Amino acid sequence: MRKLALSEEILMQVEKPERYIGGEWNAVMKDKKDVDLRFAFCFPDVYEVGMSHLGIQILYDMFNKMDGVWCERVYSPWVDLDRIMREKNIPLFTLESQDPVKDFDFLGITLQYEMCYTNVLQVLELSHIPLHSEDRTEEDPIVIGGGPCSYNPEPIYRFFDIFYIGEGEVCYSRLFDVYREFKKAGKSRREFLKEAAKIPGLYVPMFYEPSYNEDGTLADFKPTEDGVPEKIERQIVLDFEHAPYPTKPVVPYIQAVQDRVVLEIQRGCIRGCRFCQAGMVYRPLREKPVEHVKSLAQGLISCTGYDEISLSSLSSSDYEELPKLLDYLMQICPDQGVNISLPSLRIDSFSLDVMSKVQDIKKSSLTFAPEAGSQRMRDVINKGLTEEDILNGAIEAFKGGWNKVKLYFMLGLPFETEEDAKEIAYLCEKVAMAYYDNVPKEKRNGKVSVTASSSFFVPKPFTPFQWASMAKEDEFREKAHIVKDTICQQLNQKSIHYKYHDPDESVLEGVLARGDRKVADLIELVYKKGAIYDAWSEQFDRQKWLDSFEELGMDPYFYTNRERSTDELLPWDFIDIGVTKEFMIREWERAKKGIVTPNCRQQCSGCGARKFGGGICYESKN
Repeated sequence: MRKLALSEEILMQVEKPERYIGGEWNAVMKDKKDVDLRFAFCFPDVYEVGMSHLGIQILYDMFNKMDGVWCERVYSPWVDLDRIMREKNIPLFTLESQDPVKDFDFLGITLQYEMCYTNVLQVLELSHIPLHSEDRTEEDPIVIGGGPCSYNPEPIYRFFDIFYIGEGEVCYSRLFDVYREFKKAGKSRREFLKEAAKIPGLYVPMFYEPSYNEDGTLADFKPTEDGVPEKIERQIVLDFEHAPYPTKPVVPYIQAVQDRVVLEIQRGCIRGCRFCQAGMVYRPLREKPVEHVKSLAQGLISCTGYDEISLSSLSSSDYEELPKLLDYLMQICPDQGVNISLPSLRIDSFSLDVMSKVQDIKKSSLTFAPEAGSQRMRDVINKGLTEEDILNGAIEAFKGGWNKVKLYFMLGLPFETEEDAKEIAYLCEKVAMAYYDNVPKEKRNGKVSVTASSSFFVPKPFTPFQWASMAKEDEFREKAHIVKDTICQQLNQKSIHYKYHDPDESVLEGVLARGDRKVADLIELVYKKGAIYDAWSEQFDRQKWLDSFEELGMDPYFYTNRERSTDELLPWDFIDIGVTKEFMIREWERAKKGIVTPNCRQQCSGCGARKFGGGICYESKN
């Protein structure tokens, strides 16, 4: 019988005690006698957010199918339990065995967004693991980070022993074999890390050292040990049909943020939006064969009990077998009371035929992402959408019975003007008018509702906009007010609802996204001031960050507001994602001229991803 790490008395004191007890449906339990390697997999946020993450489910399933490996899950304790654990000196524990994280061989932390960085330190400290890699001993787990934020690991370099660059399905088996060999031979932690650094895709920060120019920019970045590669090459899965995928995902006791079956249909994107990191670092596009997806869909529905299935990809509309897949799902889902969710649809390829396949099961609001209000800006960012595409897509939706549309935009994009900001309001008005102009009164499903949301542009590594200047907080607010004021002048203003992201968080995200090793001091200092859960608006305390900047003599706008030269050495330039820097520079120059680059199925743009030897780069028509 498993003994819980927390007493009943403590569980009764915290919000949602189900977060901490484990034992969920499909959770993997193993006999410790059969295990020689234990891996604690952490999502550094609250349970409901972490349980929604597909990447952890994939690797959790893959690891637990390996002989001798037991992978367990751990999440950041919410602030109420965090306080109790510190007061009572209770070590952080995993859900499955309820054992302390410190007793494991590996602690893997997925890095999905920059604002979770203080939670990484929370996890380490509550686990009684030294914050700095250099202070850890043979008794401490190997701390390994992965995920999108690992494409610029430098701001958090000292808190990790290893960063995994790329898709996790590729190199872990080799890493585990090396670990077992070194453990059996009684070799040191440092010796193991040096050998791990030779495995493709693994970056061990302690074996690299930067130098800086007088102006604070990076002068050089070199390995300090022989045999350690100068470039870290991103790892990708090419055989996507046979890639590991969970057939029995863990089902939480409480409602997760994404409370549904998630079915990955493809990885990568053909579009090349110039602000989008995922669209670059997951190239080339790889699709799963539709028959394989069908088989997965039926199995996942049967073994989870969810009442909704969601198709996961960066652009679901670009999946070539989507009509065939939808036909199948429409055959099996209605009888089982299962809804179909189609996120990531492009408004230009969204058809009444596709909508009609899902509308009988569930009809809620439809979400589209024009990203910019004006055609000029959509060309700058390479969105590949015209206003005609957007309005025709909305009309198709309205004729199909929808009356609620969500539109996502970005503000503060490179080369944006005040008129471009106003065009967001004008486009929302045109969408609202399209409803009344094209749907007869007797067929309308109530009044139209257009919800417009704008986030603020953050330049991300490995995008053509990685050199761009980012606006300051007041500039972002001014742009948002321009949009809001212009919406108030429209005929259908009462049908248009506008909201925007917190610019303070966005600017901080920019610092963390494009930072160098000096930013690690900032993260550690602000954590020691009590900052955790910075991604949560009710927990985010901007003053702690401002005080820390001042104490360290750091200027946040050095990382955000300063436009970089394409000749500048960037903190992440030692990583090779396959897409070349030369391509990024070409796209940056095309953005300045508002020139659209065709998508990968229309014409190869020579981005460099062909080097991997698979995916869309090798489809017969290309």
